[in-house]
Amino acid sequence: MARARRGRAGIGTRKRTRIDRGRLLAGLATAVLASGGLVAAGPAGTAGATGPSARRPAPAAGAAAVPKHALTGYWQNFDNGATVQKLKDVDDAYDIIAVAFAEATGQPGAVTFTLDPALGYGSAADFKADIKAKQAAGKSVVLSVGGEKGSVAVGDDASARNFADSINGLMDEYGFNGVDIDLENGLNSTYMTQALKAVHAKHPDVVVTMAPQTIDMLSPQNEYFKTALAIKDFLTVVNTQFYNSGSMNGCDGKVYAQGSVDFLTALACTQLEGGLDPSQVGLGVPASPRAAGGGYVSPSVVNAALDCLTAGSNCGSFKPSRTYPGLRGAMAWSTNWDAANGGAFARQVGGHVHQLP
Repeated sequence: MARARRGRAGIGTRKRTRIDRGRLLAGLATAVLASGGLVAAGPAGTAGATGPSARRPAPAAGAAAVPKHALTGYWQNFDNGATVQKLKDVDDAYDIIAVAFAEATGQPGAVTFTLDPALGYGSAADFKADIKAKQAAGKSVVLSVGGEKGSVAVGDDASARNFADSINGLMDEYGFNGVDIDLENGLNSTYMTQALKAVHAKHPDVVVTMAPQTIDMLSPQNEYFKTALAIKDFLTVVNTQFYNSGSMNGCDGKVYAQGSVDFLTALACTQLEGGLDPSQVGLGVPASPRAAGGGYVSPSVVNAALDCLTAGSNCGSFKPSRTYPGLRGAMAWSTNWDAANGGAFARQVGGHVHQLP
């Protein structure tokens, strides 16, 4: 397998069929929203939001070691033209580092992880030492499963068990804090929920992050959204990929074009009003224009979206009906593309995330 082509965003646009499907689901999401609004679900309710219906439960278990406002970055275990990094080279601004990617094995649902020789590690022990050093600095290191070309499938009891067993084994072997779900070619909420609950049972302090495509979070009826709600009691954050998606419907039913503050805020609003706790919502964006086929925004636009959602300031034409001061933060694909771009995302967005109240 040519790992240089394994990037979850990659350079180039997604297939037209995905965008067409996105428009169809966007229309469905509009109908759901128009039929009476999204109703918060799950034990966490809408903690961190302001307004008469706001509730403030205890934080999710998986968020215990993660800062209230956190920056997530994907670290590439391959060379695709971005800056090649060892884990120790990742900018200190990143609070959650998602190691990309675990790969499928011949056993249904099971995954494995192998270091790419292109990174220059002398041994797996050196990599494990870098994980420990990041953790000693207060960072969480999770293993990301999937990516744009990933082929992991969890669709029955056996594959769910294999997935959980392999993730638990890799966490124990490498010292990962948890797992990131970045399955871009389909997800079964019933069995992925089963698998993740089994991981949580073995590692109660597990950090669980998700990186669905925009299309996957347009409605609480979508499989990714259903999975997030089903593990809400220990889910850390959903960093939706707000790029490579074309135009989509926001929570007000209006269509917004990617690459704008309105796209970020109006699409995040759907998740915030659809049942996720604000602490479980992050804004996923490319770290540089070369990191994705479309949807790049400058750090200043990301910061404006964060301000709009948390404080109601610096909004575009869309302004949410309430604010969400507990919003988790933002995510970059990737730390490598950020480094190739001079570290602008870590410096500007990371600095802003960490200054949120």
